[in-house]
Amino acid sequence: MPDELAKKKWNEIYAENISTNMQPAHVLSEYSYLLPKSGKALDIACGLGANTIFLAQHSLQVHAWDISEQAIEKLKKSFTEQYKNIKAVVRDVHEHPPAKDSYNVICVSYFLERSISENIISALKPNGLLFYQTFIRENVTLQGPKNPDYRLNNNELLTMFSPPLHVLVYQELGCVGDITHGVRDVAFLVAQNRRYDN
Repeated sequence: MPDELAKKKWNEIYAENISTNMQPAHVLSEYSYLLPKSGKALDIACGLGANTIFLAQHSLQVHAWDISEQAIEKLKKSFTEQYKNIKAVVRDVHEHPPAKDSYNVICVSYFLERSISENIISALKPNGLLFYQTFIRENVTLQGPKNPDYRLNNNELLTMFSPPLHVLVYQELGCVGDITHGVRDVAFLVAQNRRYDN
């Protein structure tokens, strides 16, 4: 999707969104004990900022990026006065990916831009952590995008980041077994940069 069309689409979505459901991604809340006690974090495609707030509450300096002006405006109005450790900006991560060795934590949830996976990897500082969660094609419910291009193939998230990252957590249950249990419709990953040859 061309960037201007994407921006228009997400501005319209966030202009109408008055949801108070500010739950962070499962991968982030479930494995928050892996987060460092300090450092810089990046929330890519932050939306209204549920992951951003969660990271800020864990004493991290958080950069929150989204292509939607509406999302960033709402995030700033709601939370940046309360959390001085958040810097929220309108930014197209495809056009302007993060710089090399710039973050201790990167979080991505419900956003899939395959072309920037190498940029995400290189943006992690030594020992930096990636928390990633998004929709898979083997879905149980109707949640998520209808276009399969915005859904992961089997094990795709794993192969996007490993190697070179060291995988700490990976889950992709799909339709296996009793589908009323477990986190379905998504794959999630926590991986660490254990390369030290900066």
